[in-house]
Amino acid sequence: MPVHDRPHEDMTLLVQSIRDYAIFMLDPRGRIVSWNAGAQRIKGYTAEEIIGTHFSVFYPPEDTGSGKPDKELEIAADAGRWEEEGWRVRKDGTRFWASVVITALYDGSGELLGFGKVTRDLTERRTMSRALDERGLLLAHLVQAQERERRRIASDVHDDTIQAMVAVGMRLRSLADRLPEGYAADLRDLDDAVDAAVGRLRDLAFRLRPPGDGLIEGLRGYLELAAADLTYELVHDLDGEPPAETAITVFRICQEAVTNARKHARARTLSVQLAARDHGVHVRVRDDGVGLPAESGGIARHGHFGLLEMRERAETAGGWWGISGAPGAGTTVEFWVPAVPHAQS
Repeated sequence: MPVHDRPHEDMTLLVQSIRDYAIFMLDPRGRIVSWNAGAQRIKGYTAEEIIGTHFSVFYPPEDTGSGKPDKELEIAADAGRWEEEGWRVRKDGTRFWASVVITALYDGSGELLGFGKVTRDLTERRTMSRALDERGLLLAHLVQAQERERRRIASDVHDDTIQAMVAVGMRLRSLADRLPEGYAADLRDLDDAVDAAVGRLRDLAFRLRPPGDGLIEGLRGYLELAAADLTYELVHDLDGEPPAETAITVFRICQEAVTNARKHARARTLSVQLAARDHGVHVRVRDDGVGLPAESGGIARHGHFGLLEMRERAETAGGWWGISGAPGAGTTVEFWVPAVPHAQS
């Protein structure tokens, strides 16, 4: 072996063996041409699986849909470098918070040879720092205040509005019994409308009430009542009960996802899976319903307020949220929120 090749070979071996950083090369079009041990550990792909694939596979759907990966390469080619922190996607579909640096590589004549890309998983650091962040404590107070307000509204609806409407229904039935049939039929129609409204209000009051006896028991109790017409499963692998604001956030997002499966997706089966991951709670809610419209173009076009509310809850808590599903092939709502107790003050 020529002596002058030894340093280059040593450097290649060093890069290949590094495990704390994903270090790999892209060709000028963004296809992966090399892969180190750190990339396999962080992203989950072996070299045989990923080399030759466009690097956009590591980006969330909302970023690939907006053309962000190609824009980053354009900026790196023009400026020589691109750097950011943001969500990236592992092989199994889960996300992690990454520090990313893309460096353009040129030969002596100025021709672009490709890009060097270095990625570091900062999920743990971001999650732990959030626990000490004043905004995290404010979030906990906000979630608690929202739940107190929900309890108050649920109590008012149950103890006041529903009772008043039940009394109206009883009065209508009493009047119908004493009037000629023509008028009685109209009153019975009104009574049916009142009964239907009372049913909707009872459902609203039920949904407003907070989970009891912990996250899993709260979800189990909710599914037993709200998803009784579906075949469902609840599977979990949690290390323990998450902090209160995390449990409430997870419960509310799952609650909305289950409601969508019943009312909008017309699903027959439902799966709710929770697992401890990256110092947080990772959740998948899958159904076998109608799926999402083809080329829906994002939440704003195929969704409604409930989808936006789920995403906002997860992102406000410092996590992420996504939805996927082909037409006729069901829908998967997936999200992660951190579960680190906040320092009390």
